[in-house]
Amino acid sequence: MSTPAKIFPTWAFFSVVINGILMLAIALLILRQQGLTAFFGSAHSATPVKHNSQPQVTPTPKLGPRHKFTYPQWVDVLKKEAKAKAEKPPQNLSILAGDSLSLWFPTELLPEDRNWLNQGISGETSDGLLKRLDLFDRTQPHTIFVMIGINDLIRGASDETILENQQQIISYLRRVHPKAQIVVQSILPHGGEEATWERREKLLAIPNSRIRKLNQQLQDIATKANVKYLNLHPLFTNKQGNLRPEFSTDGLHLSPQGYLVWRSALQIYTQIELDKGYKGEVGTRGQGE
Repeated sequence: MSTPAKIFPTWAFFSVVINGILMLAIALLILRQQGLTAFFGSAHSATPVKHNSQPQVTPTPKLGPRHKFTYPQWVDVLKKEAKAKAEKPPQNLSILAGDSLSLWFPTELLPEDRNWLNQGISGETSDGLLKRLDLFDRTQPHTIFVMIGINDLIRGASDETILENQQQIISYLRRVHPKAQIVVQSILPHGGEEATWERREKLLAIPNSRIRKLNQQLQDIATKANVKYLNLHPLFTNKQGNLRPEFSTDGLHLSPQGYLVWRSALQIYTQIELDKGYKGEVGTRGQGE
């Protein structure tokens, strides 16, 4: 008796195709790195270039006195910024919800075809993000991009805790923003032995293989919840499974090159996976009218 052939879901096929396109985009971006360096050269011309075995450290984007804010001060600022967007709703609003990786996304590198509200806080965890999602309850976003989890791992949280918080984040966003397209983004790898972050030992205690497994489980949660999943992880990973040095400043945070990769992924993904559905109907698979 022959075994019935397994049916390959249509959404899974398109997910593979989209990821393949993103990988191609990354290959092209690597070839453009020299041009990107020139683009940012004027902003960092005063920074000496050190030639050694360690990856070059790119200056962290400056936010003026904001980088010294305490957590409550950050929450207060984000609340006010969200309130402004709610009172005068812009067209095509997209929200970045997450930690320092989202926080430091250079404004000039965010896709121009959208209005952006950055709701990232440095050091944020999945539990912290879950507790402050109500800050942008009154906004009317087209899309909400969520990336969270690396700080949970650094602080020793279990995979079960992280995934439970992610599930609650998804459930909350679907309930409060039924017309928004929710995109859960994968947790990025870290730089491993090449990392220069000040708490490097914390990163080395987290196998990147654990992050890959966690992302697989996160994708399953997103699929079951009928929200989108954007797998950025392979775009930032080298042959050793670590964060590519050229895409990072210290093995944890992203360089301008890294943000260009992320930007391109957002552009391609939204054009192929999101905007096509938004023209005909509001929301994603299974999200309410």
